[in-house]
Amino acid sequence: MTRELKFRNPSFTERIKGMLGVDFYRLFHTPMFYIFLAIAAIIPAMVSAMTMMPDQNGNTMEPLYSNVWQIIAASEPLYVIKGIADYANMNMVFIFGGIMVSIFIGHDYKSGYVKQLFTTHAKKQDYMISKTITCAFAMACMCVTYLIGGTLGGIFAGYSMEVNVGSLFIAILGKMIMSIGWASLYTFLNIIFRRYFGISIASSFFFGTGILIIGVAAIVENLSLPTAFLNLFLYGSSVNACLVSGIGALLTCIVVSVVWAVIYNLLGTWILYKSDVY
Repeated sequence: MTRELKFRNPSFTERIKGMLGVDFYRLFHTPMFYIFLAIAAIIPAMVSAMTMMPDQNGNTMEPLYSNVWQIIAASEPLYVIKGIADYANMNMVFIFGGIMVSIFIGHDYKSGYVKQLFTTHAKKQDYMISKTITCAFAMACMCVTYLIGGTLGGIFAGYSMEVNVGSLFIAILGKMIMSIGWASLYTFLNIIFRRYFGISIASSFFFGTGILIIGVAAIVENLSLPTAFLNLFLYGSSVNACLVSGIGALLTCIVVSVVWAVIYNLLGTWILYKSDVY
């Protein structure tokens, strides 16, 4: 009696679960992840503490902040920054995170993992989704270590701790949620520049700083509608997650992050199907 072996294609859930298992294993077993977690904690602590250090004449440097939580989020919604203090908050995680994503995905191509993966008929959209989720998790973890480092640095510097706890929580949660959108953007950029590791890192850093969008906003700052659109979408609404945020800001971050993820995952998948991914 002959037994017939029946093979079935794995479901979408099974495929994603398998790829996420591999990606998270690689993430947790590489020093890069822990190095960037440490960077995300050390940078805000240094920014807070160093502003209270004496200069070469023995005078105490002018503090950047008056409140511990200003290193976490801006005091109010803003777009065109007036000084470094407006910009130096948890949004910096999206700069560190972009570099980390470039290294993480770049290793897939340098090691030959992608060639092996797609040779076994892995779905291209599964790759985009798995990378987005894994890298979003990594950036959310960086937000946590940033919060710890920035808080300790601010306390050490002697800043006030007065804050609206609800708004602070919404600001932090909103920025963590935006990690999904930023991770999808960086994954998309690294698919475009997959053969050029240096350019992929530079592009992630460039878009993470928001220099391009800030420049456009400065030009159209007197035009309320274009500036509002830039605030809402092009920079991920991250600037709206601030110390006076309400539930509307959180909902905006959720919607924008999901829209980013859908757009960039679709574009990245299309590029993978149309191009030589090796």
